[in-house]
Amino acid sequence: MVTENIYGVAVEHWNPFVPRFSGRIGARLPIGRRRNNFGDLLGPVIVRRLLEQGVGDQSTLRALPQDGKRLVAVGSILHFAHDGDTVWGTGVNGKMPESKHTFNRLDIRAVRGPRTFDFLEARGLEPERVFGDPGLLVPRVFDHLPALSVKKAHALTIVPNLHDHPVWASHPATIDPTGDLVGILERIAQSERVVGSSLHGLVVAESLGIPATLIAPAAESMFKYEDYYGGTGRDSFPVTHDLREALAQAPDPLAWDAQPLIDAFPLDLWSGPRRSSGSTHPTTP
Repeated sequence: MVTENIYGVAVEHWNPFVPRFSGRIGARLPIGRRRNNFGDLLGPVIVRRLLEQGVGDQSTLRALPQDGKRLVAVGSILHFAHDGDTVWGTGVNGKMPESKHTFNRLDIRAVRGPRTFDFLEARGLEPERVFGDPGLLVPRVFDHLPALSVKKAHALTIVPNLHDHPVWASHPATIDPTGDLVGILERIAQSERVVGSSLHGLVVAESLGIPATLIAPAAESMFKYEDYYGGTGRDSFPVTHDLREALAQAPDPLAWDAQPLIDAFPLDLWSGPRRSSGSTHPTTP
């Protein structure tokens, strides 16, 4: 995990080092470049921009004390949460065993979807029933994208999952999910169609009204995709296995209300009052 301090609150996200050396030694040496998978970078960016939109006065934000609060937002990173953390829009990683989830107390404002909700409820927590991947708020926090999306420059963009990129890299419509974050978002915005196994490639495309179809990942669990689609009101969704099949699909446009997720944004971590994390569910003092 990587921590980004945003005006005194630690915002967690996944961005490991790419091992410079093979084997166990390489895996343990924190040297080299970061993976910089664009979907995993969205969390701190969205949090920072929503916070600045909500508070407005950045001088006030900069003056806030650092008090040890942690926020876990965006991505399949719930297994990294600690007791007392605030959770907003993250989800379970289906590849992680339940034993990796060591928390007992969380301040849960929103989760990615119903599968994560059910997982937390089964552990005795009482999450808020607010669903949605915060990546769906990209058009709000990158407010130049909706206008850019009107000017289509690409008939097709393929956004593979990080692990699937080598398989798709030779196709001219493929983009590298570890490329420049804003460049990737702008490329998606200017595409008429998006396909691939990157969850956030699909999320960003759908947030901009662009038809997007999942091509089944080779290495990822289906949990996060089921969680996302369920969180946006869809019990079923097409899963394709090659480009031809994906392009033959005509996905329904996203019909999802962003306001509950926006309303659940934990602005009070910075501006108070704050919720207690001393029980298995959030309470307001």
